[in-house]
Amino acid sequence: MSAERHGAGHAGTGRPSPTLEDIAAAAGVSRSTASRAVNGGDRVSPRARAAVDAAVVELGYTPNRAARSLVTRRTSSIALVIPEPDVRIMADPFFAVIITGITDALRETDVQLVLLMSRTGDDSGRVLRYLRGGHVDGAVVVSHHRDDPWTTSLPGAGLPTVFIGRPWEGRPGVPYVDTDNHQGGRLAALHLAAGGRTRVGTVAGPVDMTAAADRLAGWREGLREAGLAEGPVVHADFTTAGGRQAALRLLEEAPELDGVFAASDLMALGVLEAARRRGRSVPEDVAVVGYDNHALAATAVPPLTTVTQPMSAMAGAACRILLEEIDSPGARRAPIVYPAELVVRESSGARRLSAR
Repeated sequence: MSAERHGAGHAGTGRPSPTLEDIAAAAGVSRSTASRAVNGGDRVSPRARAAVDAAVVELGYTPNRAARSLVTRRTSSIALVIPEPDVRIMADPFFAVIITGITDALRETDVQLVLLMSRTGDDSGRVLRYLRGGHVDGAVVVSHHRDDPWTTSLPGAGLPTVFIGRPWEGRPGVPYVDTDNHQGGRLAALHLAAGGRTRVGTVAGPVDMTAAADRLAGWREGLREAGLAEGPVVHADFTTAGGRQAALRLLEEAPELDGVFAASDLMALGVLEAARRRGRSVPEDVAVVGYDNHALAATAVPPLTTVTQPMSAMAGAACRILLEEIDSPGARRAPIVYPAELVVRESSGARRLSAR
């Protein structure tokens, strides 16, 4: 019997559930067309889809998802795994953009998104057991750390998996979407050098994340190209509070600094706060460059020069790759890496001559 033969039914009414054939007859279309329309498939004309939708409402048809999943072995769900503390997920606009980008990519499908947060200190085995338990068809993993098990455990278990951000272990066949973080760090260094800054430092991201490592490596390469000394490096956690504390330490250890690159916009906001606390004017005394180009960068005081990370596009691309992998497993899909672009605003502006 087809998994779509019977709807979930009129439980408790004694009336038989309408079948897909009933929907097709009421809509005046073939059964296959009705099936595609009900299940969100393509190759259905707007007129036919509207007729099927009206028949579904009129007859009270509910597709039997459970029965269909037994036949297709699909759950029509994918997971977004974020191995970060709840408070950071809620406070960092990066994650809101990622979630929105994935849900937008799913809008024309029948697939639902399940959000899984594996907090620091938690037993990740709980989340892994859920993912391996057949509850989802695949997973997108974002903001992963070096010691997280996701790079090996999920693909090794046969679950289609796509990473947002380069995984530490470049396993063959594990696709990912990223921005060119190395080039972004390099652009930040060259921009500060071109503006006449000669005593520079950086608030780098966590040492166990590839984005932070790549941005720092690019920053160092750019400084070498510009003939500048590397200057101090302090690591923080991609938060405003972490950036503020790191910048206060930078300015205490090297009060002569005239340029700071923060490896995220949230940390750059902390740098701006620290500069004000130390009586340093931005950009006259200290130029600041961030990374991400969040909406908050344009409204910072002063507006923040930053490197663009196309977060929504990255999330949508990761989702589409995952759906392709679920439908056609085993294909080797090359990583998608978006180019880095510098957006220049007031925070890195040229200083007045008197400020030198």
